[in-house]
Amino acid sequence: QEVLMCEDAVERLRKVLLILKKDLESTRLQSQFRSQIEDKFAKENKKFILMQQLRYIKRELNLERDDKQSIIAAFKESIKKLGNLVPTEAAKAMDQELSKLGNLEPQSAEFNVCRSYLEWLTALPWGKYSEDNTDIDRAERILNEDHYSLEDVKERILEHMAVSFLKGSVHGKIMCLVGPPGVGKTSIGKSIARAMDRQFYRFSVGGLHDVSEIRGHRRTYVGAMPGKIIQALKIRQVSNPVILVDEVDKLGRDFRGDPSSALLEVLDPEQNAAFRDLYLDVPFDLSKVLFICTA
Repeated sequence: QEVLMCEDAVERLRKVLLILKKDLESTRLQSQFRSQIEDKFAKENKKFILMQQLRYIKRELNLERDDKQSIIAAFKESIKKLGNLVPTEAAKAMDQELSKLGNLEPQSAEFNVCRSYLEWLTALPWGKYSEDNTDIDRAERILNEDHYSLEDVKERILEHMAVSFLKGSVHGKIMCLVGPPGVGKTSIGKSIARAMDRQFYRFSVGGLHDVSEIRGHRRTYVGAMPGKIIQALKIRQVSNPVILVDEVDKLGRDFRGDPSSALLEVLDPEQNAAFRDLYLDVPFDLSKVLFICTA
């Protein structure tokens, strides 16, 4: 409108020139932005195409397998190594999860949940047992090496071990060591494991309030994992370790549950032969585990 109202031709041309300069600068900037965005997309697209081509070439030459297929193949190999040691229910759960994993996309959240579950199932020591030391004299010598005196405690432990050797199992046997802090309860537990030639694992339940620490979390929760008992078996890689439950008298209890009741299922010889962790949801035999409690 200013251009049209201007009567002087020179002034009018000057105004038109300013308007053209602004439009030209705006067009130049838009063109520059567009070209930068197009270059970026072109580079990303080129990289994606080249990566897909490289992956396809490697697959054709058997140099690399698809990530998902390699994961499934690794699980199949692990399940094959376990053989007939896995109980029927656990084997069925593995097969179901494996077929489910094959139908999921690797980018989905459920794929990682399913993968973690299979990793736990295949990493457990199904049917793997260490051979016990049945020489009472050697066991007594080891106890004497580790601790001076404590004759009554050592005698009770040797009696316990002797009955276990005669019976052929420690099923139903639980030892509880009671005493003030610092008298050697935990170290006696280590000595028992060494005397029996078994793996040793210790965890404290002092101040424990959450039942999930013992029985595991349900898989529906984010960051779910098995309880301490199953973790101990995975770490030690045997189904008959010595597990020391420390500070059993200091178990807590609140709105999250009663851990002492959950611990009863672990320690009760009538129930622990088919202990069912909430995360795994398949029975695991804890009857060969020697539990020692301290208080």
